[in-house]
Amino acid sequence: MNYDELAARGLVLLGCGKMGSAMLEGWLSGAVPAQSVWVRDPNPSDWLAGQDIHLNEDLPEDPAIVLVAVKPQIMAEALPELQAFGNGRTVFVSVAAGTPISHFEKTLGASTPVIRAMPNTPAAIRRGITALVGNANVAASELDLAEALLASIGRTVRLETEAQIDAVTGLSGSGPAYVFHMIEAMAAAGEAEGLPPEMAMQLAISTVAGAGALADSSDDTPEQLRINVTSPNGTTQAGLEVLMAEDGLKPLIRRTVGAAVARSKELANG
Repeated sequence: MNYDELAARGLVLLGCGKMGSAMLEGWLSGAVPAQSVWVRDPNPSDWLAGQDIHLNEDLPEDPAIVLVAVKPQIMAEALPELQAFGNGRTVFVSVAAGTPISHFEKTLGASTPVIRAMPNTPAAIRRGITALVGNANVAASELDLAEALLASIGRTVRLETEAQIDAVTGLSGSGPAYVFHMIEAMAAAGEAEGLPPEMAMQLAISTVAGAGALADSSDDTPEQLRINVTSPNGTTQAGLEVLMAEDGLKPLIRRTVGAAVARSKELANG
């Protein structure tokens, strides 16, 4: 499958919240014509309503891709209306958390091509990272096209098995929340040391954002970047001795990610 076939047969987006809108904006500014896009969303935003797409209209007979971006709790009522596209040429791409490929196969048919993807919230500003994996019905060209579409909201990685999706969920899927809480903690610490609250928060946000951008763009590893800014017996070393203690940040993050992974497995198993 390629972009020409996608444009000819159509792309359906089921659900168009912040992440769906970010993807759609990327597609419309690239290789996907607006008139090749159908969107189903019960509460469309003003931006969505202003696009030259098929909004809440009858769907095409044989769409190339159906991208499912609804919340998991309304999946049960949203998916059955797409059963007519199952067991055929239509590729289903799901970015819904906690819904395994087997659920789609059970609802749509065992021969349905299904790709499961796990993005994270920075996708809303096209700085996310998405992991994806397909079932045995997905052709290599179909996986390539799905990956290209998902690249509109950031970087992508391919998983070897669906079993790895729980680890992705615990690390990058839930990870932004861990970083946000770290910002809160850093700002609170700065405030406790005498800084005004707004200034402490500004310093914390900019420090985390800048460090992340540096790690993303540098050829050095995060370990080397840490070494580069740590002067012997200096202030950074004093702080790192706390973070890098035996009961410091690394075991805490290990438990944090582990708890999220365990919960992801529980949700997938119902």
